[in-house]
Amino acid sequence: MTDLKKMTVAASGKLRQVAYDILNENTKLLSWQQGGRVPAEQFDAWLAEAEGLYSIGNIKVDEALLAKAPKLKVIAQASVGYDNIDIAACTARGIAVGNTPGVLVDAVADLAYGLILDSARSIARGWQHVESGKWGEHKGLGFGVDLAGKILGIVGLGDIGSAVVPRAQASKMQVIYHNRHQRADEAELGVRYASFDELLQTSDFVLVTVNLSSATAGMFNSEAFTKMKPTARFVNISRGQVVDTMALHDALRDGQIAYAAIDVVEPEPLPGDHPLLTLPNITVTPHIAASTVETRDAMAKLAAANILAGLAGEPLPAQVKPKD
Repeated sequence: MTDLKKMTVAASGKLRQVAYDILNENTKLLSWQQGGRVPAEQFDAWLAEAEGLYSIGNIKVDEALLAKAPKLKVIAQASVGYDNIDIAACTARGIAVGNTPGVLVDAVADLAYGLILDSARSIARGWQHVESGKWGEHKGLGFGVDLAGKILGIVGLGDIGSAVVPRAQASKMQVIYHNRHQRADEAELGVRYASFDELLQTSDFVLVTVNLSSATAGMFNSEAFTKMKPTARFVNISRGQVVDTMALHDALRDGQIAYAAIDVVEPEPLPGDHPLLTLPNITVTPHIAASTVETRDAMAKLAAANILAGLAGEPLPAQVKPKD
């Protein structure tokens, strides 16, 4: 039986307490709990000894990093996305990679619905209007739009998109979707498949929940925004790289679409002087879709479980499958 207490796990940053407790009790844990980045020299020394790597998503796991970690057996990242990890390079070295799908679905779906509602009713802008004193000066904010009766087009109807569906339907919205493959449970979900072009042309709200890949990178470009209604609202909670940032800026500036509410951007974090932030018809949140206490703890526990399983030579509870 593998003695995990003799096995070293390096963490790329401060761990949530629940993950720290699990790994510290069961392994030889090297963790930078003071916060911020681990000094490069220190982290390199840890990598040289590590059989497990707990990533908080603040590092690039590529050939250069893997060359510094010859003993590595498993990498666990406390997120669903893993576009910062070279899966092929890990697979070639026999390193298992785990992520944390499933546990954050409701938290992300809640924020997606919140951004849909904000894009319709200018909730964030309303607060800014009050805070600036304009309301006190009897200056108007302008009117929003109803959700009831509107069409929500979801691009990427996976677990998160599916969780948004009943939230939208509670507001009496109709839901259409576009996927690479049509779903067999459309009737059960109460949704209708549409081509990408049809979705863009007919949706009042467009929600993006796709994974980042070579096929989805930059899919929302100037051509896509041109096809949308001038009254359309655009919501992105997937990855910033799915959107051509300046094409979005131009579409909002020129009235090709009415509003955008996004939780992810490219670049990230967004500089305070970025042109997007000069526009009156956008809400940007700082990548907080999964940022609830319960969800972050669940993600941390799953990442820790992935580490322990990988060190023991067992299948990971949530393992990233190598691409064919």
